[in-house]
Amino acid sequence: MTGNAAPKVLVIGAGIAGLFAARDLAAAGARVVVVDKGRGVGGRLATRRIGGASLDHGAQFFTARSAAFSAEVAGWLASGVATDWFSGVLTGEGIDHDDGEVRYRGAPTMATVAKYLAQDLDVRTATRVDSIEVVEGRWHVGVEGGSALLADAVVVTAPVPQTLALFAPETLDAFDRVQLERIEYAPTLAVLAVLDRSPDIGPPGARRPSSEPVAWYADNQAKGVSAAPAITVHAGPRTSADLWDAEDDEVVATVLGHLDLGAASVVECQVHRWRYAQATVAHPDPALLLRTDAPAVTAGDAFGAGGRVEGAALSGMAAANRLAERLGLG
Repeated sequence: MTGNAAPKVLVIGAGIAGLFAARDLAAAGARVVVVDKGRGVGGRLATRRIGGASLDHGAQFFTARSAAFSAEVAGWLASGVATDWFSGVLTGEGIDHDDGEVRYRGAPTMATVAKYLAQDLDVRTATRVDSIEVVEGRWHVGVEGGSALLADAVVVTAPVPQTLALFAPETLDAFDRVQLERIEYAPTLAVLAVLDRSPDIGPPGARRPSSEPVAWYADNQAKGVSAAPAITVHAGPRTSADLWDAEDDEVVATVLGHLDLGAASVVECQVHRWRYAQATVAHPDPALLLRTDAPAVTAGDAFGAGGRVEGAALSGMAAANRLAERLGLG
């Protein structure tokens, strides 16, 4: 940093953790740029169009258990970018009992929430980071096919195996590296199928079977996401790992073969692979301030506790708070 200029912070990853971190750091006075390798924002708050259908194919809903995240959700509800979906414990047969906890969804799609968070931020999509290193006290972040980006501090919210691959070997402290290497993930295969008619899954338009190969399926039309009949099916972690390298046809046959779609037939089908869908071994802290020569923090849904979306949001908030303290902001 030079003079009294506000520090420049580069946030790597425009998922929910990165967007929350960027928003809070900007509010604290930092100059923030967010980069993401994808074509849009949101990470697993993801929606895909197939013909006339729209399908939420990553996170399907979110809960709000903490005061901080409940306040955020209240704002989304008031702004119309989120809505109630259902309340209760979902099984393979429907709602088993009402546990009093509301499951929310984006309105009309999960991606809407991410776009809302990103609207006032400097977000640069289709920007793939390939290296992170400190040069003369500043971060030099290599970008595939472009010039390095310079920053006074970085927030890295990519899945941890990708984060470890980005940092130059000598950059990370050995203790930090060991902590990050302990984090583990399970994959998820998502089958996205456009149908010729409604599968009539029944309220609330989703089911959570108790055993594999299917872990979750939802009717996007009944959910209010899609104008056309279309289902999202998530394979369970064991099935996803076993079929990870299989051809799409085998994935579709295995996953859809265990569903009763009634009279509905598949018109078009795609498979999406979420390699780091769920942290099975998480870091106990909501964000990890790294022992590096320039300020850096890692965050994401593999840090701290909470639901997948809520956990990522709280991690992003924690990352911003810790980095703001380190930079003397706010």
